[in-house]
Amino acid sequence: MAEITELVYYPVKGCAGIKLGSADLTPAGLRHDRGFMVVDERGGFRSQRKDPRMAVIRPEIDADGTRLTLHAPDVEPAVIEVDDATTARSEVELHGAGYLGIDQGDSAAEWFSAVLGTRCRLVRVPPEHDRVTNGLTEGTSGYADSCPILVVSEESLRSMNERLTDRGLPALPMDRFRPNIVVAGWREPHTEDLVRRSVSGDVELGYAKLAKRCAVTTVEQTSGRKDGPEPLRVLAEYRRTAGNGVAFGSKFAVLRTGELSVGDEFGVAEWGASEL
Repeated sequence: MAEITELVYYPVKGCAGIKLGSADLTPAGLRHDRGFMVVDERGGFRSQRKDPRMAVIRPEIDADGTRLTLHAPDVEPAVIEVDDATTARSEVELHGAGYLGIDQGDSAAEWFSAVLGTRCRLVRVPPEHDRVTNGLTEGTSGYADSCPILVVSEESLRSMNERLTDRGLPALPMDRFRPNIVVAGWREPHTEDLVRRSVSGDVELGYAKLAKRCAVTTVEQTSGRKDGPEPLRVLAEYRRTAGNGVAFGSKFAVLRTGELSVGDEFGVAEWGASEL
């Protein structure tokens, strides 16, 4: 039996995550997860792939989503009154797909531009956002890369870190993988790959696909600096996917909404075979 040991959401895509003791699960994932996105002047999304300093930006959002407070080292915080009702929409791009966003104004744009050292703006998911995420179970999400929920087990992290320490390399923390739900209690690593339907209280999740990992995992999340080839190099030795990628963790769609809390059982109602 596995239980939930961490719940994390990321109000601004690419920025620091916020840990929660309990959270509302919406059709698009944990409430307010990736509800905002930083874009360049052409509307293209920015991420830690090119802007690793995004990792040190810590956003806080009120429970009702009306006020966003932004923190970064050596910079005065910015308080943004969230605009989610204006009729103006901006065209934005995420991994080659076009969506719409509500621009959050010049103050937010100036703050992010100063912190990241390049001109950019902040947009909000509009209420009419209608996105279908793919995989074995379809779902929806805000500005997440794809599916709304990323699950990683502590056993998977421990197994990877054993490979690193056997080579004399330091173990890496869970935040390198930016999960939404961390679970613990399984006997074997990567058991999350085998879950096809999870039920925790009133909440139900459906497996979508393996989480293919990118260069964001090489960014040290407390300093906002790239930190060498790990964990991608070690994962390439035993977690290769078709197309020469690597996988770590699994992505899920939301089948039934409700409340999740740390300590809840991460129940499994249906199992399947790994896609790896």
